[in-house]
Formats: sequence, C-alpha cells, structure tokens
Amino acid sequence: MEGPTGVVFPAIEGRRSTTALGRAVVADALRAVDPVGARSAEHETDWRHAYLGHFRRLVEAGLLSGDAAVTIARDGLAALHTRMRVVDDEGRERGLDEVFAASDPHPPLGTATVGGDGPVEREFTLPYRGDRLRGDDLRRRLDAWVAAGVVEPSCAEAVGTVLDNPDWLDLRDQRIVVLGAGAEMGPLTSVLRWGGDVVAVDLPRPEIWQRVLRTARRRGGRLHLPLAPGAAATDDDQKLAAHAGADLLHRLPQVARWLDGVDGRLVLGNYVYADGATNVRVAVAVDALTRHLQGRRDDVALAFLATPTDVFAVPGEAVRHAERGYARRGVGRRALRVVSGGRLLHRNYPPGADPGVNDSLVPQQGPNYALAKRLQRWRATVARQSGATVSFTVAPPTRTRSVLRNRALAAAYAGAHRFGIEVFDPATSNTLMAALLVHHLRTGRPASAHPWQDEAYAAAHGGLWRVPYAPRSALGLAVLLGLGGART
Repeated sequence: MEGPTGVVFPAIEGRRSTTALGRAVVADALRAVDPVGARSAEHETDWRHAYLGHFRRLVEAGLLSGDAAVTIARDGLAALHTRMRVVDDEGRERGLDEVFAASDPHPPLGTATVGGDGPVEREFTLPYRGDRLRGDDLRRRLDAWVAAGVVEPSCAEAVGTVLDNPDWLDLRDQRIVVLGAGAEMGPLTSVLRWGGDVVAVDLPRPEIWQRVLRTARRRGGRLHLPLAPGAAATDDDQKLAAHAGADLLHRLPQVARWLDGVDGRLVLGNYVYADGATNVRVAVAVDALTRHLQGRRDDVALAFLATPTDVFAVPGEAVRHAERGYARRGVGRRALRVVSGGRLLHRNYPPGADPGVNDSLVPQQGPNYALAKRLQRWRATVARQSGATVSFTVAPPTRTRSVLRNRALAAAYAGAHRFGIEVFDPATSNTLMAALLVHHLRTGRPASAHPWQDEAYAAAHGGLWRVPYAPRSALGLAVLLGLGGART
C-alpha cells in the first residue's frame, strides 16, 4: 500500500503534517495554564523557525507552580495520544489508544538469551580521555567538573555514593530494558559489565545485533533479545543476528506482549532515536508502550536521558556561577558584544534569577527533535508524580554519530571548549549515565516539590547551565571556531 504504516501523524486536509501536530500539541499543553501562550502557538505561521520560543514558554509557564508543570505534562501527553494514529498493514487506521484493544494478528516473538564469558566487575570505573578512572582519581575528576561548572554538584554526589556502595552495581534483581539497544548513549555495556540482565530491543537489522552480541560475549552479564516468530535460538551469533530484533513503530502490540512476559522488575529505558519526523513517531510509540505496560504491571520503573540542548529551569547557584564568569569576561568579548549590537555573547540569565531558565535549544535540531524529547520529559513528570520510580538525567553534550553527521553541530562541538563547554566521548557519557541510573534505582528518590527540581537533579550538562553566555548567542562563534580548528 502507499503511505506510511505503524504509528503515524494525523492527516489534516489530506496531509500528515508534523508542523500542524507540533503547534496543536504545544497549544493544548499550555491551554489550561497559559491561554495566551496557547493562542500564540496555535497561530504561529513560522513553526520551523519560531518553535524555540514556544518550547521555552512551556517551561516558563510550568514555573508558576508544581501543579502547573504537571498539568502541562499531562495535557501535552493527552494531546499526543489523542491525535496520533496507527495504520496497519492493510491500510486500516485507528487511534493510538486503540492499538492494544484490537487482537494482534502477528505471532509472538521468540526469545534468545546470551551469556558472556567476561569478568563481572564490582567497582565503578569511568573511561576518560584514554584512561580508566577509579577511586580517588575518579573523585578528583568529579570535583574538577563541579569546579568548572560541567556537572551539577548533585551529579558528583550521586556518583560518589555509587562509588561508596559497589554492591549496588549488582543489578541481577532488575531487568534493564534498553529500548534502542544499539544506541551509543544507552547503559547496555555497563550493565553487562556489572553482570546484570539486559533486555534488548532494537530494529531487526543484523548489523545492529552483531555489534550488540559482540558486546555481550565480552562481558559477564546476560542479554535477552527478541527473535522473529518461528526462529530458533542458536550459538551462532551471525545466524542469531539475522533473526533478532523487534519493530516498535510497526509492531507495537507484538513488542508489548514480549516485554509483558519478561520475569522480574522491569526498568524500561528509553534510548531510541531516529532522524527527522520519524523521531516523533518512535517516541510516541515508546510512550504508548510505556503507558500500556504501566497499566498491566506494578513493577515498571522508567529511565530517560534528557538532551542538554533543551530549555531547563536551573538552580540559583548555577545562575550565580554564570554571573561570576560574566563579570570576568575579557575586553575582546565585551567589544564583540558591542560590535554585534548585542546579538552575540549576551548573558545567560538575568541577574539574581532563581530559578534561572537556561535556553540551550539548537535551531539545527528542529521542532521534531524538540517535541520527541519534551514528550519524554512529560512522561517522566507524570510518572514521578504518580509514585513510580523514575531515572531522568540530563546527559552531557556527546560526540555521537547522529551529532557528528550534522556539519554545523559537529563544528559547534569542536569549538565549544572555547566557551567553557566540555563535550564528552560516548563511552564516558554512557558509563556516567549508567552510574546515575544505578543511583536512582537504589535510592528511589521521592518526587521533589517542583518537577523542575527533579529535572535539575544530578544534571551533567557539560557546562551549558553555568557558562556566562546564553548558548545560542555563542553558537555561531563556536561553529566558526570549530570549522577553523578542523581545517588546521
């Protein structure tokens, strides 16, 4: 048949418009708390470029109260679930919330379990710039990051607590579900290194599974992976990879049945990513799966990694750190600000803001990326308020393959250190984030008085929250400096 299948955008006047959906969802999310902002989003005529202000307004409106933030999250989720559609293989269309009500015509997935023969590690170590930091060396690195404003103090404290409790790394009492098992930022490698059980979900692409299986064979944990219906488990990894995988976008009920059958406490980790509009479709599919499993089981914890290139409320101490840096700016940077008419290198926050609003949205990533990531934040907020265990952590800027494919972003990352931003290698980021996941699971932090405080807790933003300059006002210069560095 023609046209997309699986989870799709709603058709409006014959077109499945990502712009129309984005405007409508943001407007619905704001309507009860900020009706003026809702009308502004609804009538926006240049969504592709002007979405930045509307996504910032979602955060600012939520600062009115904790209830306001939760209302925005709930209404935003409801707007997505009400609007998004599912088209089956025969072209029949239904609402997203009906996808689990109908009988699934696809046979159930099989399961293979792969054990590695590597050692099980019970000490947290962190790969960093060619070394593997442990013990006091790792604590000194954490202290240095705090002093430089690269991570929040609560991040260093949480990782330090994991260092103090090495038995926490034994995750055999959990089933860590890694949605997007081939992603560079997921905890798959760390959990397997610590001897835990990983339930891996990714697309049925042999090249992904060959890489995942090689990782599993070298570690001490166990990997559980879905197999195509009728396929048999085998010790031949090449044959196993040829039949492994599951399709969240097009076979959502099939994946849900498979995960519902997993024994043990589920930690549903969302590490999926796709390019362009498909990113929203996959994010919505994962959210529908999340809500379905939460309705069927009472043992589901959730895990998310937030992008640092978004809008966040930040603690007053982060604002004061940025202000101290702004006061020390050099003559050259002051002159550049004057010559540019204030467009470049303006201050990150108004003096004394508490909380401040850090706006690190990057226009090149686009409104679909922003919506997909905001959806995850909304689900974390709603789940946390309902009493679920939620690990939500702001991850650092990282040299992932998806970032480096974008020439402007790659250049900006190459020049970011000139402004006090540290960009991490994937191995450092995913190991650090895995430690924070362990901390959240073992401590079970209760919800804070306001959702923004939960989002800010243990953030490893790479410095974006604490640099003197608003990130977008330095972005163009970072790109130029990065391109110049690449040519030399």
